[in-house]
Amino acid sequence: MPFDLAFIWAGLIAFAVLTYVILDGFDLGIGILFPFAGDDGDRDVAMNSVAPVWDGNETWLILGGGGLFAVFPLAYAVVLPALYMPITLMLLALIFRGVSFEYRWRTERWRKVWDAAFFGGSTVAALCQGIALGALVQGIEVENRAYAGGWFDWLTPFSVLTGVALVVGYALLGAAWLNYKTTGMLQERMRAHAGRLGAATLVLIGVVSLMTPLQEPAYFQRWFNLPASLWTMAVPAVMLALAWAFFTGLKARRDLQPFLAALGFFVACFVGIGISFYPMMVPPALTIWQAAAPEKSLAFALYGAAVLLPVILAYTAYAYWVFRGKVDPHEGYH
Repeated sequence: MPFDLAFIWAGLIAFAVLTYVILDGFDLGIGILFPFAGDDGDRDVAMNSVAPVWDGNETWLILGGGGLFAVFPLAYAVVLPALYMPITLMLLALIFRGVSFEYRWRTERWRKVWDAAFFGGSTVAALCQGIALGALVQGIEVENRAYAGGWFDWLTPFSVLTGVALVVGYALLGAAWLNYKTTGMLQERMRAHAGRLGAATLVLIGVVSLMTPLQEPAYFQRWFNLPASLWTMAVPAVMLALAWAFFTGLKARRDLQPFLAALGFFVACFVGIGISFYPMMVPPALTIWQAAAPEKSLAFALYGAAVLLPVILAYTAYAYWVFRGKVDPHEGYH
């Protein structure tokens, strides 16, 4: 084959995961902030701001997970048993959260219950995603091409830290989104939350970033090996620029700028994870090429992706274009 199909597919899976994080992250963040949104009217507006797009955002999670199963079956077979518990809890939380979107509008008596389900489902899903990421970063024990660790190897102080960091980061995205999409007291409240959450997110990113190179010798080598480290140091420099853009945008009341800067935090962190991982698919044992399916399977799946990815991107962009602008408090999801 003239192209490195395994490398191409690793890039596509990484793109799907990153797109999921930056799109579904802010609507999970709205759920995390739901108890702090204000009264029922403000909660309605907050939910309405993502009601037209939230289920489309989760398409990327399916694409990432399904793509991993199809084109990196060995990685799927190792990662899934290693992370059964957080993945199962995440999926259950997403189900409760999705149901709450529909049911809280249909009842007055049980609305508080569905509000709690929206908050709890969003928070647990974010926490489990962060814990799974931390468990993957710290490494998965593999022997004879199979998971060789225990049931609770995923639960460590580092993975809990990454879980908390992701909850705070998603809450930041939710606050920045609502600052961008709403007006009045809700916007003022979320602008204040965004400032505090931005500072907390940057502190947690710093702590996790300092601990990550200590998880595997290979990570330390990639980050602190001259002259390659001259390139990797661009990541913290970009983070500093994004932090400046975020806080100046909040101060100047430029509604879109803080949201884009907050998304930039996640993109920069994702690039940092890529620097640490490459060329591993399941660190520290399996590379991209060891985990990949046969070449013919990769090529066949790529033909389908070449058709579906532009379609998904197009309808996602169209949905955001149609529902652009501020949310009207008198119209919404029914």
